[in-house]
Amino acid sequence: MARLSNGAQLAELRARLQAARDPGRRRIHVCVGTGCRACGAEDVFAAFRQALAAAGAADAVDLVLTGCHGFCERGPLVLIHPQDVLYCSVRTKDVEEIVERTVGRGELVDRLFYAVPGPDGRPGERLARVGDIPFYKHQQRVVLALNGLIDPTSIDAYIVEGGYAALARVLGGMRPEEVIDEVDRAQLRGRGGAGFPTGRKWRFCRAAPGDVKYVVCNGDEGDPGAFMDRSVLEGNPHAVLEGMCIGAYAIGAARGYLYVRAEYPLAVERLRIAIAQLREAGLLGADILGSGFAFDVEMMEGAGAFVCGEETALLISLAGGRGMPRSRPPFPAERGLFDKPTAINNVETWANVTAIVNRGADWFAGIGTPGSRGTKIFSLVGKVNNTGLVEVPMGMSLRRLVFDIGGGVQHGRAFKAVQTGGPSGGCIPAGMLDLPIDFESLTEAGSMMGSGGMVVIDDATCMVDLARYFIEFTQSESCGKCVPCRLGTRQMLRILEEICAGRASEADIALLESLGDAVKKSSLCGLGQTAPNPVLTTLRYFPEEYVEHVRDRVCRAMSCKDLLRYAVVEDMCTACGLCIKACPSDAIRGGRDTIHEVDQEKCIRCGACFASCKFDALRVSSGPYARTCGGKKGKTVKAKLAARAGTGEGA
Repeated sequence: MARLSNGAQLAELRARLQAARDPGRRRIHVCVGTGCRACGAEDVFAAFRQALAAAGAADAVDLVLTGCHGFCERGPLVLIHPQDVLYCSVRTKDVEEIVERTVGRGELVDRLFYAVPGPDGRPGERLARVGDIPFYKHQQRVVLALNGLIDPTSIDAYIVEGGYAALARVLGGMRPEEVIDEVDRAQLRGRGGAGFPTGRKWRFCRAAPGDVKYVVCNGDEGDPGAFMDRSVLEGNPHAVLEGMCIGAYAIGAARGYLYVRAEYPLAVERLRIAIAQLREAGLLGADILGSGFAFDVEMMEGAGAFVCGEETALLISLAGGRGMPRSRPPFPAERGLFDKPTAINNVETWANVTAIVNRGADWFAGIGTPGSRGTKIFSLVGKVNNTGLVEVPMGMSLRRLVFDIGGGVQHGRAFKAVQTGGPSGGCIPAGMLDLPIDFESLTEAGSMMGSGGMVVIDDATCMVDLARYFIEFTQSESCGKCVPCRLGTRQMLRILEEICAGRASEADIALLESLGDAVKKSSLCGLGQTAPNPVLTTLRYFPEEYVEHVRDRVCRAMSCKDLLRYAVVEDMCTACGLCIKACPSDAIRGGRDTIHEVDQEKCIRCGACFASCKFDALRVSSGPYARTCGGKKGKTVKAKLAARAGTGEGA
């Protein structure tokens, strides 16, 4: 690409690209984001290339490699334009049929349509078009608007959709203070977790003394099950880079840094391609678009420490130190990277800046609630039918998100809770499903927005064990710098392990709550201050489960293995021997014509016997709660013996 010397040349390039585009031309968009790649999307893309060539249609159809479409549960995804038809779970064996029928004859392959899950979890009505699928229908995509539509490795694909028009507008006639005012009026709050007003942060940074300032993108997304930042970087890296350029101009920075997890190789690769393209086009470097503004960016791969998602730890790591948080104030806007004023925002925040400049502060502020403007991206995971990446207006209720977009709970089970905000978020019970999703409401409920992780929990989940799981994660990720987090989370984990094992007392529950409050109030950084949230919210909303564990030695969800008992259902045992073969501790006795029996002294409660039984002959219980393995009914030992007794066989 030739270097763009001014805004007029950029506009001319966009006009040429748009004029060359035929809106009626057939386009096949194949998601090759990380989720779909794991399901074989690269092979699907290659198969399309081969099938189109074999059919002589390669020149008549645009085959587009895209980033994440969001609907990861149904990948690999193939979107056909201009019909707006979505094919789900496409495999290489389906490609030839799609090319022959859809491309060649205009017919649709209905078996690849999305199937709406019924109340019992079985597939129901099939929907072909994206706009009709509930997962997409109820979203409002701003940051994700181009994900699934453009090739993330092509700067032309971004420019033709209006890319870098916001940067040209800013450099062509807006003073830095005007840019900050626009972001301030939009009431954009940081999407990385804390929700601090972005415009206010930039204003502090611009007003801070010193000629050297930095902008930093926090792409160190470490929450289990969260992939919002990764998908934006993979699917539309230019939106983030454009936002950083605008922010750098606003605060007076000449250099920026992207801190991205090394575990995100595809995001890293696409960022490198995008940065190289920007430099070639003259949109990074000296005298950008003839404005006199100079700015360049550098990328660093993080080593994977969860604590480096905290801004001060990230900046120390970026400067070459060990990633550990420091006390604030001074805040990074006053003294950040290399002790210089630094505006650090996360991936989603930077991408929103571009949309605000393009469409105006009033438009952005018109979305959401008075205290939480705009949209928010969530990774919707857990026991929900439609898992994936969703972007919704702030203020949408949890009920709409889980049931209208998420399609409800898997296998027709009952909804129990949803955990928001990642491993440091809180668990919100079914009775609060109408809670609006905004910063203030979630905080009041004991949870938080966080970066956008959202885990749906069904009635087969033990809330005590869930709290133990998340504390185990945060305890292992603690940097150890401050005593409350280092020792407090370890002690909380020990108490939870004792409760799950049935060895604790009711006094331990009170101690756990007191300890959680102390860790929350006295830890140095956000990791320790929020780590107790899963424990404190489960104690608040599910106290009866804690009491059952310590008083009755019972786990109603039957997931705490020390509180379980496996036994053979005598009337159902067929003496098939599968459970004997599966048991790793030789805890099951029985022969060919003998009802099997579980030796409780030897049983390690691993569940291998339960999983192997095909005849509904094994039962797991915890106090009054019990279930059988649900297999078919076979000829039981009792029936065999009775039949032999009736015929005199073996007498």
